[in-house]
Parts: sequence; structure tokens; C-alpha cells
Amino acid sequence: MIKSWKVLGLAWIAVVGMALSTQAQSLKKVTLEDVFKKGTFNQKSVYGINWMKDGQFYSSLVQRGGAPAVVKINLATGEEAGVLLDGAKLGLNFSSYSFNADESKALIATDVESIYRRSSKGIFYVVDMASGQKQQLMNGEKISYATLSPDNDKVAFVKENNLYMIELASNKLTQITNDGEWNKIINGSADWVYEEEFSMAQAFKWSPDGKKIAFIRFDETQVPEFNMQTWGPLYPKDYKFKYPKAGEKNSLVSIHVYDLATSKIQKVDAGSETDIYLPRIYWTKDANQLAFIRLNRLQNQLDLFHANATSGESKLIISEKSKTYVDLDYNDDLQYLSDGKSFIRTSEQDGYKHIYHHNLDGSLIRQITSGAWEVSSKVGIDEKAKKVYFISTEASPLERNFYVINLDGKGKKLLTPAKGTHTINMSPDHRFFIDYYSTTETPVKVTLNDAAGKELKVLEDNQVLKDRLSGVALGKKEFFTFPTVDGTELNGYIIKPADFDPNKKYPVLMYVYGGPGSQNVLNSWGGTRDFWHQALAAEGIIVACVDNRGTGARGRDFKHSTYANLGKLETIDQIEGAKYFAKMPFVDPARIGIWGWSYGGYMSSLALMIGNDVFKTAIAVAPVTTWRYYDTIYTERYLQTPQLNPAGYDDNSPITHVNKLKGNFLLIHGTGDDNVHFQNAVDLVNALIAADKQFESFYYPNRNHGISGGNTTWHLYTQMTDFLKRKL
Repeated sequence: MIKSWKVLGLAWIAVVGMALSTQAQSLKKVTLEDVFKKGTFNQKSVYGINWMKDGQFYSSLVQRGGAPAVVKINLATGEEAGVLLDGAKLGLNFSSYSFNADESKALIATDVESIYRRSSKGIFYVVDMASGQKQQLMNGEKISYATLSPDNDKVAFVKENNLYMIELASNKLTQITNDGEWNKIINGSADWVYEEEFSMAQAFKWSPDGKKIAFIRFDETQVPEFNMQTWGPLYPKDYKFKYPKAGEKNSLVSIHVYDLATSKIQKVDAGSETDIYLPRIYWTKDANQLAFIRLNRLQNQLDLFHANATSGESKLIISEKSKTYVDLDYNDDLQYLSDGKSFIRTSEQDGYKHIYHHNLDGSLIRQITSGAWEVSSKVGIDEKAKKVYFISTEASPLERNFYVINLDGKGKKLLTPAKGTHTINMSPDHRFFIDYYSTTETPVKVTLNDAAGKELKVLEDNQVLKDRLSGVALGKKEFFTFPTVDGTELNGYIIKPADFDPNKKYPVLMYVYGGPGSQNVLNSWGGTRDFWHQALAAEGIIVACVDNRGTGARGRDFKHSTYANLGKLETIDQIEGAKYFAKMPFVDPARIGIWGWSYGGYMSSLALMIGNDVFKTAIAVAPVTTWRYYDTIYTERYLQTPQLNPAGYDDNSPITHVNKLKGNFLLIHGTGDDNVHFQNAVDLVNALIAADKQFESFYYPNRNHGISGGNTTWHLYTQMTDFLKRKL
């Protein structure tokens, strides 16, 4: 990690630079065609992993002759041991599958259609694994979240905002709820804002014995409606959906339990306050005891409740409060142990996210992990061996490694010593795990390992891609840290051209996201966007990135430092990063630009305006331009409501600072963006016109927040590349 550029010595840089330049000249340059047309640098991985109940095999979804297949892999040898589901024989082009508990049935989905970011609907089939016979659900009508019951003979699902259940043996259909209606009532499926901000789509769960279904009901009647026009027909179509902007009314949410034996629905007591969030429901090991999370509107108090599923009575178990906000456990680390007496959860209560062991009544048994580092996620708990498996940042905020620790907090051991980023899928019996490992220089390597970390089999090493990359001139991603004026150390990376000449002066393009809890500076393999940065480097543009204050993996205080004033410290840090680069001997200080998408577009807009003495050029893709237009859950978590904190909403809005624009600005947005509405771009454009500021803009008709589909991605990145060549 580079602490200071001065320590390198200019002479040494020159020698190394010339050597690298000579080598790079004989290699192929990264082109836009490679990245966006040919998929030259796409990596392979291993998908659809399902650990099988006998502990000897796992299954994986693969493609065979253009058709999907689920194959069985022997854990001892890593070799294929048979085909479990053959799409060609079934006559089904399925994209997902799951087994019931005894693996006698498989549930597969075809013709899956995305709705929003996480929601979808499709045609579902149940396949009898012994006979190979398939049973189509709902006569081929598209449904959502089809889920097999733990007792193996029923499937629950959502259709048109109502919850249903079908008995497989008799094909008997039961409509559990009847009041579901578009833009009014939703049963068993999340509303738009829960899906986007609480990472929640399916909102129902079977009880462990399969005799009850707990579900969340959303009454969005009073939520303001947002209208998006779809262009194409003679008269544009209106798409209206409920979207609560900051300070506006949310859905009224409630938890209910359907009893299959009595056909009755019991409402669960979640308290008298109705302006709340209920973002998670769980079942404990007791089939009649439900657990749920409640957050207040400002999200500075998180409560864990246990409830009697029959009577609906609830009891507060744990309550966490903060002067800023309490983050929801998005990884669902909460786990009830089979002893029926305790549970494991994660919390940031000591300043870093760690693992805690509690009695069922909420009293603390012990804090299992501790230190000035974060547990990224709990992977598993081996109750027999009394061990907890987890991923953490202990080695570095720039890395993710896999560890095991005893339930008593002793005997912590590193299982993946290789530096980089490890993502783990562990078998339920905790005898094996699959490691998805990568670094900035190594595409993902997927391996099967035993519980001690010993590699048993390489499942995918991306050797074809590595061989291809050996003939390509790539700039190395170099990490560094630098101190801000107040002494805060920030992490960053820089990508120099492969033929870098230390005697030249290069333009710099900074890449930013910068939102709360996010992280761009990480030792992992990049995707398409990283290779676009390599294509820019091949054109003589240095690409750099700084993770500003408010980003993740560095503890609660660092992340919460931007609370109630989004945009202020982040912009200061990006400007300081630009000034840091400007002092480098090989950087042209008059040619520094910045680009970002979504929150990053918000940041690049602000940086160009407030940092007009540093930044020459900026690109903002799908930016928030005023937090008053963004949703309740995300915005109010970090800014409170606009009624309580109007200055926090307006002081750091790009619209407020349009008069400061001096540099070159390209604004891009999709008109079909359901997340950051096109309205953000429209209002910023109006403000720029009123301020008599010249700029460039482009809209993509009907494209959503990802601005993709057909030739769109190619067009977008070609446009941005051309703009940078002209204006940076």
C-alpha cells in the first residue's frame, strides 16, 4: 500500500516506467468493443449451489447443450455423479430450482419476468424426483415466490397481491387472502420501498412444521402515487405505482399468521404506533413462536420481538437505540439455535459489527467477536462442535477473509489466508465450504474446501480468461491511503496506463459512489465497469477512486460521520482526493474529472460545482439531485425527515449550487427509472437553464436505473468515452 508518492523516488519511477512502457507496447490494448460488444473479459463462475441432505453431495445449475441441467457433485472427489434435473428431458428452460427438505420434490421456475430490482414472477413446476413427473402450478399463470412447505406437500405463493397455497397431491387451491389490490393492499410481497431499501421481496414464511404461514400485509392506500410514462405507442402509457418520497406517508404494515388447520388468520401485536417499519419476520425453533424486527420511522431504534403465533401476543426481547441510526441486519445473521434456549445475532453496538450470543429472553450470554474490525456476515453455526463461521475485515478493510471461532469467543482461526476477497457458501453440516476468491489481479477462483480450509477441488479457475489477459496491456490497480486536512485516513486506488511514462502529464478521472456503507476500494476482481476504466487508461487517462467518509468496512463512527448532512463531508473528501492527485508529478492538475452513477452521480455533480477550482469535467449518471425526491426509508435513515432537517436536504443539493458550475458537465438519465426518478434530472436541468449554465445531457427512453437493454450499454459507455476525450 502506497503511503506517499514522494518516497518512491522519481528516478526509480522513470526506470520502472520505461520498462513497463516497452512491455505494454507489445500487448493488446483494452477496447470498448472487447468490453461491451464481445464480452472478451467476462469471467465464469459456479452457480445454483444446493447442498444435499446426505452430506456427500451438492448440486449445481449448469448448461448442457443449450438446456439447463442440475448436476450432482461428489464432495469427496469433486466429480459429477449424475444429473438430477434435465431441462432437455423435461422440456423446460428453467432458470432456478430448489428442493424440499427430503429432496423428493424439486420446484423449478421458467419464463421468469423481473418486476423491480428483486421481485419477479414466473411459471412454476413441481417435479417428482422419483418418477420425473412434472406438475404445473396455476395452469401456467405467472406467480411469485413459490415456496415448498417443510412437510413437503404444499406450495405457497403470491399472485396479484394475494397469498395462496396449493396442496400438491390433490391440486387443491386455497386463497389465503382476498383483499389484495394493485396500489392498495399487498399480502405476502413487499411494497416498492421495502424491496429497494430493506432488500426484501418475499414477505411470507412457512413455520418449521409447515402448519402455519406468517406474512406481512402492506396497506399502501395513503402512499402518494408516482407516474412514469412509457414511450413507444401512439399515445404514451402511464405506469403508476406507490412511491413514498421523504417526509410522505408510508404503507401501514402488519404481521399476520395463517393457521392451515383452522383457516384462521391471526394478527400479531407489533405495538400501537403505526408509523413504523416491520422489515423482517423469522420463525424460532418453536413452531408456534414467531420473531420479528420493528424499526421506528427515523430508524434510530431497532426492536426484536417474539410473538405467539396462535394468540398474536408479543414480547420485546432486545431494543437498540442510537443518536444517529441503527442498521438493519441485511445479511439475516439472526439464528435461533436448536437447543431452543438461545440465539445468535450481529450488532454494531460497540462501534463495529460483531457477533453476540443471547438467551431466548434477550439477556446477553457473551459477545463472541470483538475488535476494531467488522464481521461482514455470519456464515454458519456448527452447534455440535460449538463453532461460529464468519467473514470479516480483520486483516484489512480492503479484504474479506473467512474465520472460525468457538461459541465461547475463544480459538479464532483464519481459514482463508490468501489476501483478497472471499465469498463463502458453507454446507449445512459445516464439513465443507465453497470459496469464491478473487483479487484485483486474479479473476474469481471457485474451490471446494473442507472445514479446516484445505482445498479439495478447483471448480472454476478462469484459466481461459487468465490466458487471454496475459496478452492484454492492463494498468495495475494500486492501493494507497492519504490523510485529509483533519487527519482522517482515506483509502483509494489508482490505475495508470499500461504504457505509463512518468515524464508525461496525464489527465485523471475519479470514479465515485460514496454512499453510506458502500465500498469501491476493495481487493477484488472488478467487472465490466473496471474494464471500461482499463479502456480509458489505454487512451491515456489515469483512473482513480477514493472511499470518502461515510463509506463502509471501517466501523460505525466512520460510516455515521455523514449523518444528517449527506453530501458535505463526502464532497470535501473527493475534492481533497483530487488535490492529492494534482500534486503528483505525472498528473496534469488542470485536467481532473469525476464520474459516478446514482449516489455517485449525486457526488460527481456536487464535486464539479463545489470543487470548481479542482474539477474540470464531470459525468453524472442517474443522479439524485435533491433528497426530497428520494424514498423515505433510505433518505430519512441518514437525513431524518425534510420537516425535521430541511437544511440537511437543501444545503448539499446540486440544484442549490448550480451557480457554481464552471466545468464541463454531462448529465445522463433513464426516463423509466423507478428508483431515482427522471424528475431529478428535469429539475436540475431547469435550475441550470435558470442559472444560464451550458452543459450536455442525454436521456434514455424507458430505461430504468441500470440503463441497459439491447444496444443501450454500448451506446452509453461510447457516449461517455467520447465526452471524456473531448472535455477532459
